Amino acid sequence: MTAVRIVIGVVIATIVVVALVPMVALVDLAGGGDGLGLCPQGIGSCETSYFKGPELLAILTVLLFLLLMMLRTAFHVRRLVEIRQLEGALDPAVGGRERFERR
Repeated sequence: MTAVRIVIGVVIATIVVVALVPMVALVDLAGGGDGLGLCPQGIGSCETSYFKGPELLAILTVLLFLLLMMLRTAFHVRRLVEIRQLEGALDPAVGGRERFERR
């Protein structure tokens, strides 16, 4: 169970990092940097094609979508583990298992 929680935490942290990449690039450009490689000589001499921005947006969108799928899968695995733990904890002779039946 702890491993699943660690995976969930790592995936959420990765989602936050990926979502912050455009802001980090803008802060880098504003500070005189190359914007994570978008403008090699800085903002003053930046000549990019029309497709650089949409290409970066597409890559980040696909990456976020895949990370969200991983997060959903991790939550599903966590739920299955919890159900199995509850089923194992309940003694059939005591009853009450019908509340935890799979739907």
